[in-house]
Amino acid sequence: MRISSTGAIEGGRVLRTIGRIEAASTWHPARGSPRQENWRELVLRELIRKAEDIDADAIIRVDYQNDGVIRIDETGVNLKRLVATGIAVKLSRAA
Repeated sequence: MRISSTGAIEGGRVLRTIGRIEAASTWHPARGSPRQENWRELVLRELIRKAEDIDADAIIRVDYQNDGVIRIDETGVNLKRLVATGIAVKLSRAA
């Protein structure tokens, strides 16, 4: 699987766009980071799995951002999660 944070793949050409995909970290306290130190790797691995499930060759425009904050009323704790998004694409076989 080829990954790019831009709209292009080095040494390849996007043949067609399949669609937008996303994967998220676990929920964690809003004022902290996810408990797993390798959260970015775990989220990217899940994003790749989703792209493979739809027969994509690559993911372009990969970006990480906060998904927003939710409040758990029973405990008063604010939680957030980090989300990776990207565009699943098919590459030209000539690439």
